[in-house]
Amino acid sequence: MRYHYTKDTLFVWGDFKAVSTGVDGGIRYVSTLMNHTVPKDFCHDNPLEYIRNILSENDFKNDAFGLLTAVWMQDLCVVQYDYITVFVTAGVSNPNPDPTKPHTINIIVVSAEGFSDAALLETIITATEAKAHALRLLGRDFTGTTSDAVIAAYETGEIKHTYAGTFTEPGKRIYASVLHGVTEAIKRHEGTVVRNRPSFFIYSRYGNTGWFEWIKEDCPYYPCHFKGQVCDFCYCPFYPCKDESLGGWVASSTDGEPVWACTECHLLHNKKTAEYLIKHPKADLEELKNV
Repeated sequence: MRYHYTKDTLFVWGDFKAVSTGVDGGIRYVSTLMNHTVPKDFCHDNPLEYIRNILSENDFKNDAFGLLTAVWMQDLCVVQYDYITVFVTAGVSNPNPDPTKPHTINIIVVSAEGFSDAALLETIITATEAKAHALRLLGRDFTGTTSDAVIAAYETGEIKHTYAGTFTEPGKRIYASVLHGVTEAIKRHEGTVVRNRPSFFIYSRYGNTGWFEWIKEDCPYYPCHFKGQVCDFCYCPFYPCKDESLGGWVASSTDGEPVWACTECHLLHNKKTAEYLIKHPKADLEELKNV
C-alpha cells in the first residue's frame, strides 16, 4: 500500500480487494481508494463521473472506490496499529437530513494481511461501532451523520483472517484505530486541536506509550538516525519494503513474531531523496535508490 494527500484529496493505491458503502460501492478488486473534499454547496448529477474525472486528472485508473466529504484533508487523521491502517476525515454538522449541512465521517480501513469476504464486511460493522463510541465519548447524542461511508480493504494475498469482530485480533485493532481516529479527526475539524497538515498516529508498545502522535517539529526521538536528517517521511510509505539492502526481519519483542526492521535505513531521511518523493509521490523504491 502507498498513499499521499493534497489539500483536497487522499489517494491510497495498491492491489486491494475492498468493500465500500460509498459512491458505486460494493465488493471487488480495486487499485485505488480515494477521499476527496468538495465544496459545501456541492451538487453534481453524476458523482461517479465526478470521481472518475479526479482519478483521471491524477493518473489513476477507474478501478477505484471513492468517497466525498466537505472536510479538508488538513484535518485527515492517519492511524496505524500493526498491520491495520485507518484514514479518517470527520465533520458532524449533519446528524439530521439537512442538505445545508454537508459534513460527513469517512473511514478507510486497510489491512496488510488478507481478509475473507466475511471479514471485509464485518470490518464495516466494527468500524461503525467504534465511530458511534467515539461520538458518545465526545458528548454527541447521535451515532453518525446522514452521509457517513466506510471502505474496508486488504492487500491481496494469503487470507489470514476469517472474521473481524471486536474480539478477533484484527477487530481489536480496527476498533481501537477507528475510535482514536474519529475522536481526533473531529477535534481537528472543530478546532479544539489545531494542525496545519494531516495527523499521523501509531500504536506503540515501547514503554507502554499507547497512541503516539508524530509531530515533526516536536519529535522526542530526533535524531533517530543522524544529525540533520530530513523527517518528512518518518513513517516510511514503503514499509515493509522487504528490500534486504535497506532492512531485515527481526523477532518482535512482544510475541517473537518476525517484524521488518529498518533501523539502518537512511534512504528517506536524505534531503534529496525526500524532496524527490514529495514531487513524485508515485516513485517506486528502485527509482528512489537511484536518486
